Amino acid sequence: MELSQFLFYVVAGAGVGLAMGCTGIGGGSLMTPILLAVGIPPQVAIGTDLLYASVTKVSGLISHQRRGNIDWRVMGLMSLGSVPAAFLTVIALDRFFTDSQDYAALLTDVLGVMLIVTAVILILRGPLVRLALRHDAWVSRRAPALTVISGILLGICVTLSSVGAGVFGTAVLMLLYARFAPRKIVGTDIAHAVPLTFVAGTGHLFLGNIDFALLAALLVGSIPAIHFGAVLAQRMPEALLRWILTLLLLGLGLRYALL
Repeated sequence: MELSQFLFYVVAGAGVGLAMGCTGIGGGSLMTPILLAVGIPPQVAIGTDLLYASVTKVSGLISHQRRGNIDWRVMGLMSLGSVPAAFLTVIALDRFFTDSQDYAALLTDVLGVMLIVTAVILILRGPLVRLALRHDAWVSRRAPALTVISGILLGICVTLSSVGAGVFGTAVLMLLYARFAPRKIVGTDIAHAVPLTFVAGTGHLFLGNIDFALLAALLVGSIPAIHFGAVLAQRMPEALLRWILTLLLLGLGLRYALL
C-alpha cells in the first residue's frame, strides 16, 4: 500500500470514528460502503471491517463493564445464537463457493438490505420502544428463546455484511428488554458485538478476506477520533446528526440492494 493510500484510509477511519463517537452509529454501516466506493472488493471490505469493529469495540466494553452497564446473562444468550451462526456461515461460504469472487455479489446484496433495515430501525426507534412496552408481559415470558433466535439472525447477517452488530443488536434489546435502562442496552450490545465481530472477522481471515495494511490504517485514524467524537457530542445537535446518517444509510442501502 502506498503512503497516499494509507493516509486516505487513516482519514476515512477518523471520519467514521468521529461519527461513531458523536452518535453511536458507524462501524460497518459507514465503513464498509466507504471501502466499496474506493474499489476495495466486497469480501475484503467486509472481512477487514469486522476485525476493525472487534478491536474498536473492546474499549467500549471495558468502559461499560466498569460502570456496570452490561447484563452478562443476556449477552450470553445472544452469543449462544450469534457466535455459532457466524462460524457456520463462514463454513458455508467456504464449502459452497469456489472462491471469494463467487460470493461477492451475495455479500453486496446482504449489505444493501442490512443498511436499509438499519435506517428503518433508526427512523422507527421511538414507536418500537412503545410497542415493546405495551406487550412487555408477553415478550418477557419468551425473551430468552427470542434472544437466542435473534442472535442467530445477527450472526448470519453480520458475517455476510459487517452491518447490524450495533444498531440492529440494540433494536433487538430494546424490543425484548424494554425495561432496561438505555445505558444497559448499549453496554450489553457492545459486549455482544465484540465476540461476534471477532469470530466473524477471524472467519474471513480464514477465507483470505483481510487486508492488514488497510486494517492498521483504519485503526490509526478511528481510535483517537472515537474519543474526540464522544467529547464533541456534548456540544453538537445529536438528533440532527442521527437523521443525516439515517438518510445516508437508507440511500446507500437502496444503492447496494437494488443496483
